Parts: sequence; structure tokens; C-alpha cells
Amino acid sequence: MFADEAKIYVKGGDGGNGVVAFRREKFIPRGGPAGGNGGKGGDVTLVASADHNTLYHFRFKVHFKGERGKHGSGSNKQGAQGKDFEIPVPPGTLVYDAESGELRGELLKVGERLLVARGGRGGRGNSVFRSSTNQTPRLAEKGEPGAERWLRLELKLIADVGIVGVPNAGKSTLLSVVTRAKPKIADYPFTTLEPNLGVAVVDQRDMVLADIPGLIEGAHAGAGLGLTFLRHIERTRLLIHILNGLSPDPVGDFQAINQELELFKPHLATKPQLVAFNKMDVPEVQERWPEVQQALAEMGIKALPISAVTGENVQTLLQQTLAMLIALPEAEPLLPLVPVLVPEDEDLFHIRRESEGWVVEGKRIQRAAAMTNWDYYEAIMRFQRILEAMGISDALREAGVKEGDKVFIGDTELTWSEDYFIDG
Repeated sequence: MFADEAKIYVKGGDGGNGVVAFRREKFIPRGGPAGGNGGKGGDVTLVASADHNTLYHFRFKVHFKGERGKHGSGSNKQGAQGKDFEIPVPPGTLVYDAESGELRGELLKVGERLLVARGGRGGRGNSVFRSSTNQTPRLAEKGEPGAERWLRLELKLIADVGIVGVPNAGKSTLLSVVTRAKPKIADYPFTTLEPNLGVAVVDQRDMVLADIPGLIEGAHAGAGLGLTFLRHIERTRLLIHILNGLSPDPVGDFQAINQELELFKPHLATKPQLVAFNKMDVPEVQERWPEVQQALAEMGIKALPISAVTGENVQTLLQQTLAMLIALPEAEPLLPLVPVLVPEDEDLFHIRRESEGWVVEGKRIQRAAAMTNWDYYEAIMRFQRILEAMGISDALREAGVKEGDKVFIGDTELTWSEDYFIDG
């Protein structure tokens, strides 16, 4: 089954915890701190794979997480890094942040990769906190939580040539004749309910063709099947526009389809087109051809009469298509594979009052709270100093915090005290 949209949740692995440990060796009664650091959490990466050509496999699984880093241990042993998680996607996948709608990147070629959720760094063990004034620190960090987000994936088929036209114009028949594709074919509109891809070989050169489901007037606004499939035309480098020789008004169909392309995305109307007048195996169509040819010529359009059923002029059409492809420049990606990210001000924070207590939000302070090991007094004091240095303590006092009030920072619940925070 074809699927060209999906929404998935990705989360980098949490970092492993650092530990508090001391050397315990014979003849060394007062060994120094020897707590190792935790390992980094695994990253989550999207990888363009030749094994997939739709997003259908995301119907069954939408949550993907990197492995957590291993905890540190005594004797300054570093925890192992968590395993990275790779998610295969078909080439032609665009990746959007589901919340902001920001385009984060696109994967066009097999093997291209896009990091979408970085694993958290490992927490530091107590050996890192040793100083001239504190030779035996009883302080270690928890691992940093991995980045997490919802992503919206959108597939745009990667094809050299898009075959467009009104329903029942003969697009699927043409594709089946020139390639090994086996689309459903019948003599009624909307036989094709999903795009079909095929590869045609012309003069020892491969061309990928996509049969785009029939467009009708109003397609850009969602009429018929248009809005669902118009985006698949965007990646094609040129179009073969098939006219239905049995249509009451083939020239009017041609103008209507081009108008829909322009209304959807103006640049689509500027794509190079080869126009083919189909069904020349029918006597009635043969009689109409001179009239249609003249009407198109008056518009500056040179059309080629073909019959997808008998193969008349089909090889000529393919040769003309290949010649145009060779002359066209390569398509540029929408975004660099690695998007440029604007650094955030991590020291920014916001405070709001809720019925349960005070909520403090901010990237740096939430990360510090998540990495604080509340079992150690020194860790609590260190967190208190961070609050004072960032101005959060003063901001809470100005907002009206009182002794015993609950303060929520990320997933951490604390009780306010002028002496120090108590883990809630």
C-alpha cells in the first residue's frame, strides 16, 4: 500500500549517570574520588534506504528511541555509549518539525543521513569535581536527557519525468508500455489511486517516470485526488502532458491542468513539457487531430500524436524526453542535508503560577534539574548556586514564592526553602 505521509516520535538516548566512588586499595586509607562518567546516549538518525519506496511501514511503529548510555562506575570507569538508532526512509523524504512546521532537511539519495534526535551527554562522576578546596567531593551528575520531538515525514517521489493529464487520458497505459511497471488500467476515471513509478531504457540510458493520478479542475484546492498527489510533480524535472483524444475539449483540458499546476505552486507551470495527443488508434481521434494540432500551434505548443495502445510514436516521445532531460540542469535540493540551526539563548527562563505551585521553564535550568542527583547534599547545593547565578531564585521571590511552595522544573518537583531546595 502506498503512503506518502507519516508522523513519528524520536528521542535520543539519555546519558548514563556519573557515580560517587572512592579508591579503596590496600595501604591507601584515604583514596581520592574515583567515580567514572556516564556514557553518551545513542543518537536517532534517518537514513535514505533503497529497501523502502513508501512511508507505509510507519503505520505500525511510530516511536523510536536511541539506547541509554551506561552508567559510570568506580575506578574512574567510563560508561559505554548507547547504541545509535537508524530509521530507514525512502529517498525523497522531507522531514518537518511537527510542532513548528520547520523543514529540517530532506533525503534524496540512498545512504544520505539526517540526525534528528541527539543523545544526551553522560553525567560526570565525582572525580571531575575534585578541586583544591574539595578533595573528596560527594557529587555526581545524572545523565542528560536525550533530545525528543515529533516529526512529520512527507514523501515526494523522485522521478525524472512526471506523466500528467486528466483522468482516463492514458497515462497508466503509456507507463506500462514504456516500462515494466504494472499499474491498474481500465477505461474509467481515477483508475490510478496512487502514483506509479517505472524505469524506461532509451539509448542505454535510464529514465524514471511517475504516473501521477488524474488531475481535475480544482485539484489545487483538494478536488478529486489532486491535492494528495500534486506535490509528487515537484521533484520531476520535466512533464509529459497526455491529452485524451476522446475528450470533448482536449485543448481546454490542457489549459485547465496547467492552471491547476500554477495555482498549486507557480513554478510547476514553468516546468518543461512534452505534449502528446493520445489514442490515435481510434478513427474519430485521427479525424480530430489536425484541428487540435492547429489550436495548440496557435498557443505555441508543438504536440506529438501517439497511441499508447499500439505504440505509435511512443519511441519518438521517449527519445525527445531523453534529449530534454540531458539538456536540463540537475535539480537542487530544497535544503542542505544538514540544516543550519540558529543557537538558542539557553539562559532564558519563564516563571508562571499554577494551582499546584510554580513552574519554571528554560532549556538550561531544566537540563540542570534533570542531571542533578538529589541524593547528595553537595549536588543540591550546586543546583541552588545555579538558580542564584541565573537569577531564578530572585525572580521566584519577586513573583511571591513562599516557604513550602512547590516548584516544578521539567519533571522535577521541589519544595521551596530559603535554606535549600528539598526534592519533592
